[in-house]
Order: sequence, then structure tokens, then C-alpha cells
Amino acid sequence: MSTTAEATDLPAEGIPAAAAAPAKPAVDYRGIVGRGLWTENMVFAQMLALCPLLAVTGTATNGLGMGLATTAVLVMANVGVALIRNWVSASVRIPVFVVLIATLVTLVDMSINAWLHDLYKVLGLFIALIVCNCGILGRAEAFASKNPVAASAVDGLAMGLGFTLALVVLGAVRELLGAGTLFAGASLLLGEAFRFLEITVIPDYKGFLLMILPPGGFLALGFLIAGKRVWDTKRERQRAAALTEGANA
Repeated sequence: MSTTAEATDLPAEGIPAAAAAPAKPAVDYRGIVGRGLWTENMVFAQMLALCPLLAVTGTATNGLGMGLATTAVLVMANVGVALIRNWVSASVRIPVFVVLIATLVTLVDMSINAWLHDLYKVLGLFIALIVCNCGILGRAEAFASKNPVAASAVDGLAMGLGFTLALVVLGAVRELLGAGTLFAGASLLLGEAFRFLEITVIPDYKGFLLMILPPGGFLALGFLIAGKRVWDTKRERQRAAALTEGANA
């Protein structure tokens, strides 16, 4: 038998040659953003970072400042972890991630002290305590250590904006019910560019002190989480009903 006739793509053992490597699936950026802002929101869904949440959300301004600081750390931490993920041994990855996050928190803390000193005096120790935020280390371990830089940056931004949204909404509810204002002192804490945010919603309001105190934060957070779950349950029922109607059509 001719050897040319036997020349095929099969190796001598009869095992087919290795097929071409399958293409990597495209990154679902829309899904990442949706999970960060809503379905996996750090506060309303995962119940993380409640210490700074309840401590600094006496006003919407404080919540905005804390949320933006945390967002900056989240984005930089995710990008940093994604860059070094192939170089760090699995046995030491957690200490390395913690050191990286602590370094970034220190830089953010010093930056706020230098350029937004009034906000720094209000937030105080809670800026440094961002390093203890389980959500930041959780995203580094669960997402950034397994995904490329671009997707990790989007995940950090989405999670940070979701956390900021939770802080601002909770702070706005507490400030509105407690003092009748929204974003009071925004120009002093964040700069003159934010003066347009300052609104007196209820003039001559005598205030409801409980909402500004920590117990008011627990109450407001409980109602907001309950509202989100009711909304999600309603949407799921509507989606299920639509699928049922489509199947019966």
C-alpha cells in the first residue's frame, strides 16, 4: 500500500489531530454593569460594607463623597489585580491583594485630605477603613483575578457606582426626613461646582432627629432593601407570565 495514500490528518495512534482552540466568548459588559448596579448591588443584594454605609449617610453629600472614594479604590484595585493575576501564586494571592488595596486606600485618603479637606474631616476614619471593605477584596478575588483588565475595570466601576447609589439614596432619605434638605453642604465638602445640588425641600422643617441617628439608618436601609426585593419579585412574576403567554400563543 502506498504511503501517500496513508498520509492523513490522523496521527499514528489513530487519535484525531487537536482541533483549533475555541474562540473566547465575548465579555458581557452590559451584564457586568447590570449586576454591579442592581442584581448584585454591594449593599442592597450582598449586604456588604454596612459599617461605613450607616456611619456616614447622615446626609446625601457624605454618602456621595464616601461612594466616590470607594469607587476609585474599586476600579484601581480591580485593574491592579487583573494586571498581576498571572504572576501571583495562588497561595499568597489574598495577602498580595490586601497590600495592594491598602496602598490604594492610602493614596485616596491622602488625596482627599489634600484637595477635599472639609470632606476628609467629615468622613474621617471611614476613608482608611475602606481597606476593610469586604466588597473590594471580594471583587478582586471573585472577578478581577479571573478576568482581563478591561472587564475588571468595568466591574469595579459598576460595583462602585452601585455602592455610591446605595449611599446617596440612603443618605438622601435620611437627610430629607431628618432635616428637610438634600445635599446640604455640598459646596463646602465637595467644592463650589457642587453648589447646584443643595436643595431645601421642606422650608422651616423642624426635623426628625431619629432619621439622622444610627437607628434611623437601620430603619431606612431595611425599608429600601424590602422595596428592592418587592420590585425584583414583581419583575420576575411579570417575566414568567410573559414567557407563559408566549409558550401558549
